[in-house]
Amino acid sequence: MKQRKIPLRKCTGCQEMKNKKELIRIVRNENGEFSIDATGKKSGRGAYICKNLDCLERAHKSKGLEHSFKSPVPKEVYEKLKGELLNCNE
Repeated sequence: MKQRKIPLRKCTGCQEMKNKKELIRIVRNENGEFSIDATGKKSGRGAYICKNLDCLERAHKSKGLEHSFKSPVPKEVYEKLKGELLNCNE
């Protein structure tokens, strides 16, 4: 049997390539609305981040998500992500 290729994506915080399933996807749709994509299949521009607070803080400081989306990201998105990460790590 053929070995399936594992999809890799780059974290916007630590800039490391990781398995897509280990990361959280943030999506901006056509209307400019941001959301967290648990399924990984929502339509729109996506960016990935590791499931730890250090990477989120690094992405916020280096404006990693802003570079990925080529537009400013509201503070509410970062706060929602932080809440999501705190729930994942419990």
